[in-house]
Amino acid sequence: MKALYDLVDDFLGLLFPRMCYGCGNHLLRNEKVICTECRIVIPRTGYHETRGNPVEQLFWGRCMITRASAFSFYSRGSRIRKLIHNLKYNGIEEIGTELGNIYGASLKSSGFLNDIDLLMPVPLHPSKERSRGFNQSLVICKGISSASGIEIVNDVLTRPVRTSTQTKKSRYDRWTNVEGIFRVGFEDRIAGKHILLVDDVITTGSTLEACVNELLKVDGVRVSVTALACAVM
Repeated sequence: MKALYDLVDDFLGLLFPRMCYGCGNHLLRNEKVICTECRIVIPRTGYHETRGNPVEQLFWGRCMITRASAFSFYSRGSRIRKLIHNLKYNGIEEIGTELGNIYGASLKSSGFLNDIDLLMPVPLHPSKERSRGFNQSLVICKGISSASGIEIVNDVLTRPVRTSTQTKKSRYDRWTNVEGIFRVGFEDRIAGKHILLVDDVITTGSTLEACVNELLKVDGVRVSVTALACAVM
């Protein structure tokens, strides 16, 4: 039966070639979404294993985070940048869950998640989420949750205020663009919890900073942050 399945799979692969969303190469029989080469060569930051890493330093003096990390480096022409672009703008949700699962396994094995109670995606404004069809940060959360077993809370932190895109804004403009745009509801569900706030890319950290400062208004909450990629080297 398996031989027949493999034969059918190979035949369909000839008719409808499956391509890696990171490099464009053909996927082999046992590969999905991302090829083995991309899984190997995408540079890991290793920040989840290092206290005081550059992502943590980004938030020093700005907001009280417990820990911070990122999976890879977001640089021009990088495979992770192409993958995230395909996730956000071409609607390939499987990229987010696959990368989230890979990163979630690393976070779990390193002990980074040991005292994390809840996963929380950075929210989109409802109109933005409708136009995109999904929240990419939630998709990444689902991958991390699959690898770790940690619950996702998706309706506590909201973004009722719509803002212009952060792309090409200066650090100061990014900060003013997101100041006061997030709201927290159902505070009893997160009181006393350690939350891992999940985003796709960390650049200046302004969006995460605004989220963290809002969450920290709830009694006993601690917040750590992570993302698939960071522009911080």
